[in-house]
Amino acid sequence: MKIAALQFDIQWQQPRANLNRLTAWLDAHAGADLYVLPEMFDTGFLPSEASDGHTLEWMQQQAALRGSALAGSISTRSEGDGGNRLLNRLYFVRPDGSFDYYDKRHLFGYGGEDEHYQAGKRRVVTAYRGVRFLLQVCYDLRFPVWSRTRGGDYDVILYVANWPASRIDAWNTLLKARAIENQCYVVGVNRTGNDPQCRYCGQSAIIGPKGDVLSKVADGEECCIEAEVDMDALAAFRRKFPVLDDADRAFVEDEE
Repeated sequence: MKIAALQFDIQWQQPRANLNRLTAWLDAHAGADLYVLPEMFDTGFLPSEASDGHTLEWMQQQAALRGSALAGSISTRSEGDGGNRLLNRLYFVRPDGSFDYYDKRHLFGYGGEDEHYQAGKRRVVTAYRGVRFLLQVCYDLRFPVWSRTRGGDYDVILYVANWPASRIDAWNTLLKARAIENQCYVVGVNRTGNDPQCRYCGQSAIIGPKGDVLSKVADGEECCIEAEVDMDALAAFRRKFPVLDDADRAFVEDEE
């Protein structure tokens, strides 16, 4: 499977402009099975209101048009919660319009996310074209127990992020750590540019199960990177070096 990661400068709270730019990027980089977009790719981090629903429709339209899946997070409200708090929701949208979603569990209290957003309660693994994906958002990267594989129940972790330049060393280190400790591929997609609070330098990367960097964006550059994930090679590596058989069995359970 070919995975593409799109790193770009998100225009603050300008969803139409951001979606138009992304449409052009997708046109210019045809042929991937999955396109992964940054956290809150239509508005930047943290909008005060939910996306208006057009963004999910745009994802479905683009997935259908290209015969590819799209993944990325937006701000939304859940049905039945009274409309009081927002959710940072990562959608995984397939070409037929169906989708799965994951609500960010670890809210970034240092940046005030927990004051306006509600934490997710479900761990989500979704399958597409024979590959199993664990869905994660930004700050989740710092919490390895939440992303720990359960007997090799996924093949790739997707991390979508708005990760500031001031802490980029942690980003680079932890992406490799999650790949090595879970014997999986990791796709980390960050933004670049600036918002009212932070500067971002990107450094999106696709990491192999041995911690090897398969593809990486230069510092601060707007770019699309691609890499192939090979399920036969992953299965062979896990059989040859079966460290997951000796892994700790403690997990964070879903709360629903």
